[in-house]
Amino acid sequence: MGKLIRGVSKNARFFVVDTTDIVQKAQDIHKCSPTAIDAFGRLLTAGVIMGSTLKGKDILTLRTDTNGQLNNMVVTADADGGVKGYLSNPSVDVPLKDNGKSDVGGLVGKGILKIIKDMGLKEPYIGLSEINSGEIAQDLAYYFYNSEQTPTVIALGVKLKDENTVEYAGGYMIQLLPDAEDSFITALEQKIGAIRPMTELMAGGMDIKRIAKLLYEDMTDENMERLVEPYEILEEKEVNYSCNCSKEKFYKGLITLGKEQLNDIFSTQEEIETECHFCGEKYRFTKEDFKEILK
Repeated sequence: MGKLIRGVSKNARFFVVDTTDIVQKAQDIHKCSPTAIDAFGRLLTAGVIMGSTLKGKDILTLRTDTNGQLNNMVVTADADGGVKGYLSNPSVDVPLKDNGKSDVGGLVGKGILKIIKDMGLKEPYIGLSEINSGEIAQDLAYYFYNSEQTPTVIALGVKLKDENTVEYAGGYMIQLLPDAEDSFITALEQKIGAIRPMTELMAGGMDIKRIAKLLYEDMTDENMERLVEPYEILEEKEVNYSCNCSKEKFYKGLITLGKEQLNDIFSTQEEIETECHFCGEKYRFTKEDFKEILK
C-alpha cells in the first residue's frame, strides 16, 4: 500500500504521495529494465496524484505515444487511490547519463501525451499535449499550463536498490489557485529551486507529511522576507496497484468476435488463453464455455 495526502493553502493546492509499494508491484508484474521502471513508475505516480483529483466513479487514463524505444505507456487511475498500467516494451534500456543518473528522457523520447477523463458522460474528455523532455514531470507541468491553464509544479521520482527492487518512489504536485499572490509564486519558485529530489527526501527519512511541511516552511519572497503560508491537510488515504479484470470481462470481449470466428479458432486449438495487460492474470476458455453461442 502507498499513501497520499491532499491539502490546500490560501494560494495553492498540493498532493504528496509515497508510491514505493505500487511501483514495486508494477516491477514484479512487468519485469521492466531499470530505466523503464523509472519512467513507468513516474507515470504511475502521476496517475495516483491526478486520480485523486477525480470524483465518484470517474476514471483517468494517461497514455504516452513516443518515438523512443519505450514507445508507449498506459496508466489508469480512479478516485479511490487505485492505479494500474502497462508498457509496450518493458525490457528495453539505455545507458546512464554522464552524471550517472537514469536517462528516462532518452528512453521515452518525444511524442504525444494523451489524458483521457471518463466522467460518465456520453463522450470522455480527451486532452493532448506534447512530450518534449520525456522526463514525465516536466511534460505533465507543460500539459497543465497549456491545456488546463493551471501553473503546476510536479516532481516524480523512482530510486532502485537493485535491478528488481524499488527502494523509494513518490512525488508531489502543487497547483496555483486562481489569483495566487505574486509573493507566494516567487517564494514557491525559490523553494522548489532549493529542494532536493523527492527520492532523496524519502531516503533521508522524511514521510509525506514532513515533505508537505518542507514545501511550505521557511518560504521567503523576492526581498528575502519570511512568508507565512498556513496549509491544511484535507485528506489522507491509502493508494495501491489494483486491477479489476475478471474472467467474465474477457468472456464478454471474446463473444464480440462472433460465432464464425470463434468456430474458426476452436477448429485449430482446444482452448483460448487470454492475459490481462495490466496485471498478467491469465484466463482460459474452452469451446464448452461458448456452447450456447456456438449452437
